[in-house]
Amino acid sequence: MRPPTAVILPGRPSPLGATADQGGVNFALFSAVAEKVELCLFDDSGRHEVARHVLPEYTDEIWHGYLPDAAPGLLYGYRVYGPYDPLAGHRCNPHKLLIDPYARALHAPHAFDPRQFGHGDNDHTPDLRDDADVVPKARVVAAAFDWQGDTPPRTPWSETIIYEMHGRGFTKRHPEIPPHSQGTLGALATPVVIHYLQRLGITAVELLPIQAIAQEPHLAKRGMVNYWGYSPLAYGAIEPRYLAQGDPNEFKAAVRALHAAGIEVILDVVFNHTGEGDSHGPTLSFRGIDNASYYRLGAVRSHYVNDAGCGNTLRLEHPQVLALVMSALRYWVTEYHVDGFRFDLAVTLAREHHHFTPEAAFLKAARQDPILRDVKLIAEPWDLGVDGYQLGRFPPGWSEWNDRYRDTVRRFWRGDVGMVADLAFRLTGSSDFFHHRGRRPWASVNYVTAHDGFTLEDLVSYNHKHNAANGENNADGSDANYSWNGGAEGPTSNAAIGAMRAQQKRNFLATLLFSQGVPMLTAGDEFGRTQLGNNNAYCQDNEVSWMDWTQLESHDGHALFVFACKLLSLRARHPALRREQFFHGRPISDEVVKDITWLTPGGLEMSAADWRNAERQSFGCHLGFPADTEPEEEKGEHLLILLNAAAEIIPFRLPPKAFGANWTLAIDTARPQSSEDEGVCFPAGSEILLAARSLVLLTAG
Repeated sequence: MRPPTAVILPGRPSPLGATADQGGVNFALFSAVAEKVELCLFDDSGRHEVARHVLPEYTDEIWHGYLPDAAPGLLYGYRVYGPYDPLAGHRCNPHKLLIDPYARALHAPHAFDPRQFGHGDNDHTPDLRDDADVVPKARVVAAAFDWQGDTPPRTPWSETIIYEMHGRGFTKRHPEIPPHSQGTLGALATPVVIHYLQRLGITAVELLPIQAIAQEPHLAKRGMVNYWGYSPLAYGAIEPRYLAQGDPNEFKAAVRALHAAGIEVILDVVFNHTGEGDSHGPTLSFRGIDNASYYRLGAVRSHYVNDAGCGNTLRLEHPQVLALVMSALRYWVTEYHVDGFRFDLAVTLAREHHHFTPEAAFLKAARQDPILRDVKLIAEPWDLGVDGYQLGRFPPGWSEWNDRYRDTVRRFWRGDVGMVADLAFRLTGSSDFFHHRGRRPWASVNYVTAHDGFTLEDLVSYNHKHNAANGENNADGSDANYSWNGGAEGPTSNAAIGAMRAQQKRNFLATLLFSQGVPMLTAGDEFGRTQLGNNNAYCQDNEVSWMDWTQLESHDGHALFVFACKLLSLRARHPALRREQFFHGRPISDEVVKDITWLTPGGLEMSAADWRNAERQSFGCHLGFPADTEPEEEKGEHLLILLNAAAEIIPFRLPPKAFGANWTLAIDTARPQSSEDEGVCFPAGSEILLAARSLVLLTAG
């Protein structure tokens, strides 16, 4: 690359970041406390500084300059001169090379080095060691990419099936992906991946964080890395380890291929904190640029508010921090064509004066934004701060991870008593949390497992977490797993226990996919992926976390996959399982039966006394579709879902003829592969036997 001219011109204060045009590159950096900012340029290796320029202008707290003859591919970083006074909230240290908060690419992944600490032996003195050779450099990028007419699928929420995956872990061990692409985002574009997702019936992949990752000191000491990626370093840059050739266009090609297959791409994003950690963490970017503007500080301003539990909290109340977040989100949509975002610990983003409010500036900004209002927005509705649990309180336009659904379903199938009434709410879209302000059932993102916690296989195989491999004395990870191992901890050769575990997995999957709301599957659950009981594998970038595709070829793995495909197909075929309105208990059209009727095993509608019976473990529901507001062409669909979490067989009498003259068996989790049962019919009022711990779906007609 030809070195740019030695002269730097005033440039413009907007847009922030490095912006290339035909004549050069404009650099703009916000800092309200800096006294001087140096732009440092590096050779292609990133190891050697080749030039340094003082940004010549300061406009409205923006330092800026224009470098003629500079071009995309140029590597750069900043040194910020200003106060180092932690008690006043300031931590400028020009001995530390800093990453541009608006960086769109990094030349290398971050690796922790002690020289990255901005403080000395105590917090009151700066560290004077230079760290330029061990800090990733930002790279100026060009936006050119041939999207070949790409258009977003825009799958309706009511038809959405989310598949949470780690882009690296999903492809790292896949035998049909070329070795140089394994473990990269580009591998998601390979036909074998696309075909697999289509065969399963997935409409959206939700990728664990792909933004550049800061590696924490405590993991570096143990020779580990942050695998999940909830330690962000640069909000607009892809983690370099996920790119085979270091080219961000690899991910664009993957998005284009997924879109062509009708599959949306949702990114898990982390705007609640950064990877710089607490006051003892490294100075990599925000801290050294303007600590007091970027972070929420404590009463003692050398300390950080820690609502996210990761050492610091981004200060979204500040207009420049809010602008950074909004710019990053718009960038991912406009430049990468992503279809939505899942916001980690989203309550933190909506705190003002330390308290959550649905009217927070960030939530208002996202709702009115002409780009973001058309994509899917999903909140993780809690954090670790005061009153951090806010399920159901996000405003219209948002969906939310529903952990109440997860825990209730787990406890019901574990055999806990007193769960039926709560489960009825969860099966029907959790209207007790979401039926307000015109929100719809899809406000609830239902899941039984996610990246944090047991896999589905481990949920039925372990009563306790087994996290020793993380190096934290098994103290990390939740103890509230509501799991049941069936009688043996971990792998077992006991055939009866194995059969029960297989049936429980089918129960969980069927419950999830027959519930109103948006189902989210965790990658690998459909064929029995295990993490050997580790329920917090955030630092396991190895076979513990990577998908073992040989399991799909096993008898049990293949059988579960086929069953999962059948469930997804049934959900797609039956609108009653994915309504656009909440149930109201009203008659459907001109029929006598209601949109939903809850049934006892005796075939009668459940009474108030039945709901209060804490010992009840078996019940059913009749779904009538459509409700009086839904399309007439779908008139008359009737389904029965029968559930039995008891440890014994329960006789269940089907409802009278008004609900349906005949019922056809569609699913029985106790007999998943019994071909002689497929399509068997039962007349109204007849009795069927629900096997212990089983779910049955019947269709009228």
